[in-house]
Amino acid sequence: MYKSIIKPIFFLVQPERIHHIVFKFIKFFCKIPGIPAIIKSIYCINDKRLERKLFGLTFLNPVGLAAGFDKDAKLYDELGYYGFGFIEIGTLTPKAQPGNEQPRMFRLPEDEGLINRMGFNNGGVDAAVERLKNRKTKIVIGGNIGKNKVTPNEDAVGDYEKCFEALFEYVDYFVVNVSSPNTPGLRELQDKEPLTKLLLRVKELNSKKNKPKPILLKIAPDLTNEQLDDIILIVKETKIDGVVATNTTISREGLQTPDSRLKTCGAGGLSGKPLTNRSVEVVKYLSEKSNKAFPIIGVGGIHTGEDAIAMLKAGASLVQVYTGFIYEGPGIAKRICKALLED
Repeated sequence: MYKSIIKPIFFLVQPERIHHIVFKFIKFFCKIPGIPAIIKSIYCINDKRLERKLFGLTFLNPVGLAAGFDKDAKLYDELGYYGFGFIEIGTLTPKAQPGNEQPRMFRLPEDEGLINRMGFNNGGVDAAVERLKNRKTKIVIGGNIGKNKVTPNEDAVGDYEKCFEALFEYVDYFVVNVSSPNTPGLRELQDKEPLTKLLLRVKELNSKKNKPKPILLKIAPDLTNEQLDDIILIVKETKIDGVVATNTTISREGLQTPDSRLKTCGAGGLSGKPLTNRSVEVVKYLSEKSNKAFPIIGVGGIHTGEDAIAMLKAGASLVQVYTGFIYEGPGIAKRICKALLED
């Protein structure tokens, strides 16, 4: 029903606008007694075989909702009813910022993809923390952190420090995001020297806590093999807990969408099906070249059970969806979990 009726209606509305409408709709209906239980009965699979123990955490299943969908931690409880094993909020920055000018998200239906140049639009980490204080869901929540657009790269470490400290008591793991293509200069922080400095500082803050939290690094799919080799060395040197691979790509190769429409969309990160093969390649490279030295969360172009299985076989320990959730609908986590049980 989602693909034949609901999605065509949703796709008549501008992507960012329908996103907010759906958020309000889900929030409203989940306040009605009995509705959450009905949603969970439809979309959740409870099976011990799906459990994953990683980073000292227990994930009910290996299918998560990637950062960017619930940027401001407004719907994590309700999204937990849709069968996800974990949800990653953010990217959050120290101060609220509007992000880039609208329109800034575009669908590519021919390719089952999205282009976005959101620019870390969010209400700031403190506002998200206030919502997280009311957390009801018991599923794992990750916090994806970044820097404000106006913060120069030489001062970026301070932004990550502020987000880390503010969120520490309220999330189960952290993802340091230096790979979005939509904040000017951000990807320069993936270079060996600034990245090592940033991660060592976050690790230092973490080590002072009574119960340190897992710290992961989110990387771009556009890195060369030499840059991926650097990532492996940095992960080992800084002793962070793992990698999230990958973010969106700036590549437009092999798309079915007409060039004229791509020009209308303009700059931004591409996600969805066009990213599937490259994300799997990156995960496989990191896993094999490092001799499986650290866990990897595989994300990028996962729409089906087969996509998830390919990612896990490439070396990922967990997977995340975002664009697949939009194209495949609310049953995506359940369908992937069923495929994993049957594999």
